[in-house]
Amino acid sequence: MWRSALVLQLVVLGLPLWAQDDNTATALAPQDCTLDCVRQGAPGCEYCRITSADIKEALGFNSIQEFGSCIPWPCLELLGEEDPEICQHYVQAPNDVKVESVHEPNSTTETILVSWKPSYYGIAFLRGFQVSLQALGGSTIACQLFLFHRNVSLVAEHAQRVYKSDPFPGLAVGSQYAVTVMALPVPEEWERFYISKIFSTRSCEEKNGLEQCKNDWYPKYVEVQQEGAAITVTFNLAPQNLGITSYFSLCYANRMKKYTEITPNSSKNNTHHSFQLNDLQEGTNYTCEIAANEVDAVRRAFNVQVMHIHKEGPRTHFVTASLALILPLCLAVVVIIVVILVALTRRRSKLQMKICDVKPDVIRQYHDSGSQEEMVSLPRSRLTPPRLLICYSSFDCPAHVKAVMQLGAFIQQHMATQVCLDLWDSLSVAEEGSVAWHCRQIRESDFVLVICSQGLNHRREPSGQESDDEEADRRLNFNAFSSNAAIRLMVEEVCRAKARGQDLSKYMAAIFEYSEETDIPTELRLVSHYRLMSDLPLLFSHLHGVALHRPGGYLKINNISEESFAKLPAGAALQRAIHEAGLAIGGKRPNSVEEGE
Repeated sequence: MWRSALVLQLVVLGLPLWAQDDNTATALAPQDCTLDCVRQGAPGCEYCRITSADIKEALGFNSIQEFGSCIPWPCLELLGEEDPEICQHYVQAPNDVKVESVHEPNSTTETILVSWKPSYYGIAFLRGFQVSLQALGGSTIACQLFLFHRNVSLVAEHAQRVYKSDPFPGLAVGSQYAVTVMALPVPEEWERFYISKIFSTRSCEEKNGLEQCKNDWYPKYVEVQQEGAAITVTFNLAPQNLGITSYFSLCYANRMKKYTEITPNSSKNNTHHSFQLNDLQEGTNYTCEIAANEVDAVRRAFNVQVMHIHKEGPRTHFVTASLALILPLCLAVVVIIVVILVALTRRRSKLQMKICDVKPDVIRQYHDSGSQEEMVSLPRSRLTPPRLLICYSSFDCPAHVKAVMQLGAFIQQHMATQVCLDLWDSLSVAEEGSVAWHCRQIRESDFVLVICSQGLNHRREPSGQESDDEEADRRLNFNAFSSNAAIRLMVEEVCRAKARGQDLSKYMAAIFEYSEETDIPTELRLVSHYRLMSDLPLLFSHLHGVALHRPGGYLKINNISEESFAKLPAGAALQRAIHEAGLAIGGKRPNSVEEGE
């Protein structure tokens, strides 16, 4: 049967392709038609949307709410009963996938529409499409299923047709998503049946304008005044239509931070507000930020220079004659001592310069040149970003898995690196098997990063009976657990490479701040290992092969440091995920109670 399918496919490919030029691209929108109409092959059911109600009527159960109208094998379940052979052919993945925004009255959400073209290869056996939408670093949001009637037979010139999905509403503005378009049917042992595309929805500023966005608004007028010990800051308030009622200010200097929460009274003044900055050290320059108390709000930076405050002591109205004589004498003695010390110091410095034969001009020139630092740019020899595979253990807790997922999203967005993570490629993992998928990714990736944790050395103890909750947990996390087997295979490869004297720079190990150095397996101590997020610049240097420092220069990449990464939305989400995982894992360690005591 497979051989005959391939022969028919070659016949379709042999059709004259000159007909494509005469066939203008027409966009086909989904139709409302019953599932019976699709099965019977009526002419009015050319391109039909399949709803959850159709799935329930056909299969007798409700489809999972998160997956909408999609089911794992739609062709076999819905069309295979009448004619199983129509679901047994190869169909190539669609191409030219495009995502466009459509009108959405809600200012906080976005609605998108997906369009694509079918492939020439196997188009005669095409039965429909399945479109799924997934938040980058999250789970599937929605899925739509579209089927042709069973008697349809497309030819090669129909590959110029443009097919559209139904709108996907309710997407967050300024967020990243991945859309996957799958060609039906999907036979076994076939890997090129779908195509994925990563896109970003419009930001609030692009959709509504700056003045209509909470996250994009920031105070444009900031004035600082100091009168004695009182420091007053005045700034302009947000427009009332944004509904911003709270603000905050953050000042930091010398590794000290001062947070001030601000709640203006709009009944007194609805345009400007003044507040006090307290408990700041005298003679210190502070860098401060002020913003609306909203998630990912833009911050306005300003400087505060705290002057010295001269405090006058109580004046003495009566000065005795003995004190008037002692003070001039003490001042004369102090002046003489200072002159002697200055003379001795200058004499010693001249002797040292003479002995070392170093000219003062040379020393001055050296100090002047020390402030001239050179910026180091990234090498442009690499045409594509490095490919990084992240392996981890899910035996700790879901919070640890979330931290790993947020780390992958941050590295892909802000560290010029292509990240491979099994959580983002569930279709390929389900098709190949988790172990086979990890082995292939290890071969094809430029680098492999193992996130070590306490659960990495966990071993499930076999028991006689398994509860229902344990059985469900085992089934849901089977693919994630099998990444431990891939880690063991990688550990063996590291040991063999070390024994042969080969380069080990491809492999790395890392721990989050809530893990310990002992969580790193002994074999992985042979490779470079880092503590995140303090060693984030070192990890960036390893991935791109650049030196952090060199004579007269240093590596400076925006937002790639322990202090600045959290200013980005992805960095803030990563910092919060690491904090939550630390709280969840900290109480599970056996020595956590003893350390607290």
